[in-house]
Amino acid sequence: MILNTLGRYFFKRYIVTTFWFLVGIFALIFIIDFSELASRMSALPHYTVTGALLMTSFRIPTILQQTVPFVALFSAMAALISLNRRYELVVTRAAGISVWQFLRPFVLGAFLVGVLAVIALNPLAAWGTKRAEALEAEWGSSRSAQSNSIPWLRQIYDGTDTIIGARSVQNGGTELINVTVIHFDPQGTITLRQDAKSAKLEDGYWLLNGVTESGNGRLPRRLETVQLHTNLKADFVQERLAKADSIQFFDLPHKIEVARSFGFSTDAMETQLHSLLSLPLLLVAMTLIAACVSLKFSRFNQSRSVILGGILSGFVLYVVTVLVKAFGSSGIVPPFVAAWLPVVVAMALGSTILLHQEDG
Repeated sequence: MILNTLGRYFFKRYIVTTFWFLVGIFALIFIIDFSELASRMSALPHYTVTGALLMTSFRIPTILQQTVPFVALFSAMAALISLNRRYELVVTRAAGISVWQFLRPFVLGAFLVGVLAVIALNPLAAWGTKRAEALEAEWGSSRSAQSNSIPWLRQIYDGTDTIIGARSVQNGGTELINVTVIHFDPQGTITLRQDAKSAKLEDGYWLLNGVTESGNGRLPRRLETVQLHTNLKADFVQERLAKADSIQFFDLPHKIEVARSFGFSTDAMETQLHSLLSLPLLLVAMTLIAACVSLKFSRFNQSRSVILGGILSGFVLYVVTVLVKAFGSSGIVPPFVAAWLPVVVAMALGSTILLHQEDG
């Protein structure tokens, strides 16, 4: 009964602390991202303050998702330090309850937060990212969108070789913004160039809107719409252009199967899937790291060097996780190993340190 009562109390303290950390980070992200967004996009012709607030709201789940490991670390440290300063952990130890017993509510809370981040926050972040990209493309529709990478597609249809490029992509690649289409003859010479405001993949053709055609030896002409026949399918285009981190968790297994059927590399999507699956255990590892630096009793002032060491350890774990994930996405390391190895090593290291501190 004592364990059950303490477990519920510690679990509640951890969840409440985590909630307030999330609220604080949410407010901080909202202010910073809105300020950065306003300074970067206020010159766009269709920019509005209301739209900027809306776009910031769409972008917050994606940014918040990246901070979840640090939230788990800091909330566990804050909760444990608070319990120490109130002598509650001292009384718990005096009652004969070991560290492995009173840490269970914290570990369970971290695991549940990770599960919620995967099944709720990740789909919301994927949806919000698409909405933010659509809104940004709408703002920059009268000028070239600011993008560091331009997606290109090549299609050969009815003996015509065509390359399609765009400044931004929507709906998984089936809608393109600020499109450039270049036509080649069999000898590889450019015969026609089409610049369009947008293009949408329909059944058997691309529908180009706001087209300007230009070619060798003729004046440019403007057309409202042009149909560019294609044999590309929507699934193929989506797998070719979609980014792994923009696909929600529940769609990843299907996307991986479709990508394999087209012969595309699935390393990035598999790494993303395993990273999301391992996220709850990553938060558990962060909690164990927090326990390593927060369980030593200090009534008034916790050791600053110890707390700094815990924060630094959590930061190093996060950086290593992101770095190894990049290796997995590029195919250098198998996706399963890239996602799970840092988590397993961190959990083993945290457990070993706790065993040494508590059990000798």
